[in-house]
Amino acid sequence: MIYTITFNPALDRTLSVEKIKPDQSNRVEDEGRYPGGKGIDVSRVLTSFGVDNKALGFIGGFTGEELEGLLMNEGVACEFVRIPGETRTNVIVNDLESGKQTAFNARGPEIRPYELMQMIHKIEQLPAPETVVISGSLPPGVHPQVYRKIIEMLRGRGARVILDTDGEALKVGIQGPPDIIKPNIHELSRLVGEELSGMDKITRAAQEIHEQGIRHVLVSLGAKGILMVGSQGRYLATPPKVKVVNTIGAGDSAVAGFLYGLTQTSSEQDALTFAVAAGTATTMRPGTALCRLEDLPNLRSEVKVSANI
Repeated sequence: MIYTITFNPALDRTLSVEKIKPDQSNRVEDEGRYPGGKGIDVSRVLTSFGVDNKALGFIGGFTGEELEGLLMNEGVACEFVRIPGETRTNVIVNDLESGKQTAFNARGPEIRPYELMQMIHKIEQLPAPETVVISGSLPPGVHPQVYRKIIEMLRGRGARVILDTDGEALKVGIQGPPDIIKPNIHELSRLVGEELSGMDKITRAAQEIHEQGIRHVLVSLGAKGILMVGSQGRYLATPPKVKVVNTIGAGDSAVAGFLYGLTQTSSEQDALTFAVAAGTATTMRPGTALCRLEDLPNLRSEVKVSANI
């Protein structure tokens, strides 16, 4: 069974305007509301792919109820810890003329110690945790050491753990260690404390992290694809050129695509092509809509993989 853990889920509200005009009234041309949060996105994609999974996290208030209702309507299995604080709302503004997106991400509600322990006990009692994805930022009141503790707990039960986060949470969490991490180039730069530019520097940094006990380091490179550094070598999977209309959720779709690929093939290199195809498919969908299974075959056939990077 695959589980996703999102400590700080969100309701993503997307607004599309013809052109953002400062100090003027901007008319909203289109509006949408989607379940949000990195692990939530992974669960949504896996569910659309027909892969059994369950989403865990904290929700609260009317926004939390709406978030859960949206997930139920998508068929996503959920098991949340309810809190008195209100689940955060993120606002994403799409400038239709420039094609640019601006995201305003809220901090989220504070998690109290007893609520945190409810989540820890829930994770301790997960039945048959084969793979667990831990994603996203930590809400106020939660120390980054929590990620490390959860990873150690799950690894002790034989689970494969994927960690996708940033900043101090990533620095502390990799001490677990997780089996897989998926930073983008900016997150990897912050992790190693160096601005990374050029494939040589990026590959060397990923290799150093791999040698600390991380089985696979997947580095998102935007339009250049995903670099995978692991026990079987170094590979760069490059997507075809497409018209990008949205970048939000692309990295989470890539994680889901990689996991789906592992259910379809024993080759980790082939699984990487699923990851790139899924991430690319999401960039072609408006708002914060995510990829669908029918998007994968054509895109995957155009993904190019280079070895020994």
